[in-house]
Amino acid sequence: MKRVETLQGLQRAGIVAVMRKMKPDTVSQIVTALHQAGIEAVEITVEQADGFACIQRLKEQFDRSLLIGAGTVLDAPTAKRAIEAGADFIVTPVVKEDVVKMANRYGVAVAAGAMTPTEILAAYELGADVVKVFPAATLGPDYFKHVKGPLGHIPLMPTGGVDLHNMEDYFRSGAVSVGIGSALYNYQTPQEIEQAARQFVERYRQICAEQNRNSK
Repeated sequence: MKRVETLQGLQRAGIVAVMRKMKPDTVSQIVTALHQAGIEAVEITVEQADGFACIQRLKEQFDRSLLIGAGTVLDAPTAKRAIEAGADFIVTPVVKEDVVKMANRYGVAVAAGAMTPTEILAAYELGADVVKVFPAATLGPDYFKHVKGPLGHIPLMPTGGVDLHNMEDYFRSGAVSVGIGSALYNYQTPQEIEQAARQFVERYRQICAEQNRNSK
């Protein structure tokens, strides 16, 4: 998938489901539940080798109907391996120049993690398409509103502590999308995961509808 198409897809999706420590034999069932609930983008972390196999399996299953990214990418070789597995986008939790440049080289969208305004600008100037502001809960929605003042041209994606109660505040403060982790996958069954995801998707659609009404 082309880089621009991926970025448009991420912004349209609004929610990126961050799935940690997934196993190849169960990931399909879990992500199918998310997809059925309306989730359009999933980040599979690759701090363990199973993550690459999960990405490859999901790409074979969903092809272009779901954006599949690789998360917790800490170096260029890991980024390259994730791209070879089929990742549509790369996510690193910190500002890593070699990761950003590897993604840029292969025309793959990349979100770089940052916290301070200096880090956010540095990540963007290195070539990050989106800046993942992490941990978002430590900073809060008001932080995004203030940062977007001087840095309004930089797409921001809060991750870490985003939930049903504060998600709207982040979007109102200028977020282009949000990363949601344990609030989605911390359940025992795919049915419970689907139910939780459906609540997030429905809330996101309500937020979009409200923003559209207010812009008219």
